[in-house]
Amino acid sequence: MWCARRVRVATSVAAIVVSCCVGVLPRPASAGGDDDEAHAILFSGRDFWRNGGFLYGGLLIAPGGFERDGVMLKLLYSAGLYRYNADNLGGAEVVGAEVLGAVMPGWRIKRGPVEMKFFFGPELQYHRLWPDDPANRLRGREIGLRLATELWAEPTSTTMVAADASLSSIGSNYAARLAFGWRLFDQFYGGPESQVYGGDGYAQLRFGLHVTSLKTEGDVEWSAAAGWAIDCDHRSSPYLRLNMMRKVD
Repeated sequence: MWCARRVRVATSVAAIVVSCCVGVLPRPASAGGDDDEAHAILFSGRDFWRNGGFLYGGLLIAPGGFERDGVMLKLLYSAGLYRYNADNLGGAEVVGAEVLGAVMPGWRIKRGPVEMKFFFGPELQYHRLWPDDPANRLRGREIGLRLATELWAEPTSTTMVAADASLSSIGSNYAARLAFGWRLFDQFYGGPESQVYGGDGYAQLRFGLHVTSLKTEGDVEWSAAAGWAIDCDHRSSPYLRLNMMRKVD
């Protein structure tokens, strides 16, 4: 069976949704000269599916700029609600609230059209459950470590590949995303994506379509995705994700 312990149904996803949602922060579609001047990126987003909704955001700092190898720092926060059915409570629905924060130093490597980032650092999670579920380990405050990696590549002038992965010591949570895209209307990339979340007896698969690197006024870049989420607790549903990022000089 996919779900070994359904008492933790949405908790695992809640703990790791941030990493996949902000995972790869794409480069601008056009090779402008402002990359050499920008040293920080502000980002924020929303992620919704049948059993949860999250808001997240943060700051990505690159002291040497985003066009060369060097040290980086990612500051991350997330807050949201999720729900699951607890077998040990007679199948009663439990509603959980989560707040997450992480400080992850990292390193950026750029080789031609390929860009890779690696991050590792401490994170803090806080969970509150209604009603209380004694069988759920993710209750109250949890401190752990998170490892994350990101990839952005442009194999040709009209195609892109994006991937990211994350592993947390809290609940043994993991997440991964893979997306392909083609340049459309000379405005943005569009194509298919797939995601997987898991940990502590829960797994969720997502298949959908994404729009990436849609630039608007004020040097703001948008990305979005929508599709179908399939989880091991037979609570499949549509999902929707919306991200925004802005470079700061």
